[in-house]
Amino acid sequence: MITYSEIDPQKKAFIFELDNVLLPEKDYLLQVYYLFANFLEYVEAFPPATDVINFFKKVYENHGSPLIFDKAREVFGFDEKYRENFDRLHREAKLPLKLLLYKESLNFLQEAVVDRKEILIVSSGDPLQQLNKIRQTEWNGLEKYLRVYFTDEIAPKPSAEALLYVLDKHGLKTEDVLFFGTTELDAQFAKNAIVDFINVKYS
Repeated sequence: MITYSEIDPQKKAFIFELDNVLLPEKDYLLQVYYLFANFLEYVEAFPPATDVINFFKKVYENHGSPLIFDKAREVFGFDEKYRENFDRLHREAKLPLKLLLYKESLNFLQEAVVDRKEILIVSSGDPLQQLNKIRQTEWNGLEKYLRVYFTDEIAPKPSAEALLYVLDKHGLKTEDVLFFGTTELDAQFAKNAIVDFINVKYS
C-alpha cells in the first residue's frame, strides 16, 4: 500500500474499493462460514461444525468463494434448503469478531482525514453484504468521514457511470481524485472514468 506522503498533494479526494483494499475479504467470509457450520450442526447434529469449517477454509484458500456451498454440499450431503440460510448469512451475519482495516489503510485514512481530504468508498458486490461489512468494521473513529456508494445500485463495473456519479455529487473533477483498487476490473473501471488508479498490493 502506498503511503500518504507519496501521494500528489493536489488530490482532493480518495476513492476506495472495500474488499482487499481497506479490509481483507476473507476475514468476513471465514466468519460467515463459521456461523453457517455451527448453525448446520445445531439443526442437523451432523456434520460436525469443525469439519465443515476446515473444509470451507481449505476450499476458500485454494479456490476462492465461488461455488463453495455446492462443493461443501457434495462432500457433506446436507440439504439444498440450507442455501437460503447460507446466502442470508452473507448479507446479515452478526459477526463474532469486528473486522479490522489493514494497518496501512488505517494509517492512510487517518492522515488523509487530518489533511482534510474526502474519503469515498465505491464498492461492488451485493450492497446489503457490503454494508454489513462496513457496519461491523472497526473504523477507529473514521466512520463519520466516510461516504459510501455501491456500484450495483448505480451501474456495475467497469462502466464509468458510478465513478462519474460520485464525482458529480461531490463537485469533483476526474483529476481531483485517486481510486484505490486491487483487480483488473478496478483498473478498467478507473480507466473508463479517466481517473488515476493505484493497484493496492499487500505483502
